Order: sequence, then C-alpha cells, then structure tokens
Amino acid sequence: MTAHDKIPTLYLSAPHACPYLEDQIATTLLVDPHFTVTTPLYSTLIKQGFRRSGSLFYRPHCERCSACVSVRIPTSAFEPSRSQQRVWKRNHDLKVQCAPPNFHKEHFDLYQHYQSTRHAGGNMDDPDPEKYNEFMVESGVDSFFIEMRLREQLAAVAVCDRVVDGISAIYTFFDPNLSQRSLGTFAIMWQIEHAKTLNLPWVYLGYWIKNCNKMSYKDNFRPLQGFKNGRWLTRPD
Repeated sequence: MTAHDKIPTLYLSAPHACPYLEDQIATTLLVDPHFTVTTPLYSTLIKQGFRRSGSLFYRPHCERCSACVSVRIPTSAFEPSRSQQRVWKRNHDLKVQCAPPNFHKEHFDLYQHYQSTRHAGGNMDDPDPEKYNEFMVESGVDSFFIEMRLREQLAAVAVCDRVVDGISAIYTFFDPNLSQRSLGTFAIMWQIEHAKTLNLPWVYLGYWIKNCNKMSYKDNFRPLQGFKNGRWLTRPD
C-alpha cells in the first residue's frame, strides 16, 4: 500500500508485556509505519481510539482485555473542581507560550531530570537524545510544544498535536522541584483553554485504565468521555 492510498494497512503486534497492568499480556494494532498519516487521517484515527507515540499510530487490541479506554474532555462543558481552580491560581505567575516542536537542549535537560527523578529505571529514563527526538520531536503531524516558565526558568513542557476537532495531549514533563504546583494538571487545563480559543471542541488525553494509578488523574477532569464499543460515552467505567 502506498502513501497515496486513503486507507492504511493495519498490523497486529506480537504479544508483549502490558505497559500498564502487571502480569498482563497485550497486543497492539499498528498503522503501517511507512504510510504517510495526514492530519485528516490522524483526526479520523484518534476518533476511533488510536494514539500516537513518536511516528507510530496505535491502539490496544487485546483478545481478553478491554481495560484501555481512549478519553477526551469536551472543552465547552469542562468545569474545574475546586482543587483544579486552586492549581490554576497557583500558577498564575507562569509565562506560557506555544513553540515549534524542535530539539532544544534546555528541553532535553529538563526531560532527563524529570525522568531520572520521577521514573528512574523506566524505559524512558534514557540519556540518548536520539530516542528523545524520536518520541518528542519527530511526529510527522501538526505538533507543537507548550513551554511554561517561572521567570526565566523552564518549568514544564507539554507536547501536543492539533487534529481537526481538538488537541491531543501527548506528554508533559516538568521540573520535579516544582511538584507542589501540580504542573501536569495545569498543563491540561491550559490546553483546554487554548482549544477554546481555537474553537476546538475536544482535548484528547490518550488512554485511561480504571486499575492503573498512573492514569487516575485523567478521571479528575469532568465531564470526561470514553470510547467504548465504537461509541464515545460520558464517564467511562
């Protein structure tokens, strides 16, 4: 199949250890990595529960498990909780701006510090700038970085994609010394507000899993829709 065809070939991966749930085996549906994914196609894929990691587009496809639920926030209906309102006010002194998805040593240094502190020994705790580039910079789609600065200090970076009907939150990393600011939560709230200014109805958050503590923060954004059985439904269970 060529890049000029409208429908890409999908491949099923070999069984592998689930990255989210211990002692579980997973399989993943992958878009042909040689296929050129345009923004309209990406927009269709994301509405069907797909996700991007670097230049790969994928969706969990496990025979005996459906725990991974793609979730999104309706920007016009989002109502911040009291805790989220406090996070917003706490970070009023940050300077936030969008930037092209280019490699900057300042970003990479912050990324390394974040990984070695928050996820030491994990598969992303790697000092190789090429692997960082593959995951964060080389997307092939309409991506951008959100830079957050405290005075002149880089406090956080959120990596995002623009699709036809929204923003997809890919990854956020921040200065671990500023953890009291809840910069991950702030980044999502800022993306919601940014999507509103662009008249985009959704912020896509990737996958939510009920029994995965690392993903529990996503359930704090209400209302939240989940893609299950081919339909987007409010409040996935």
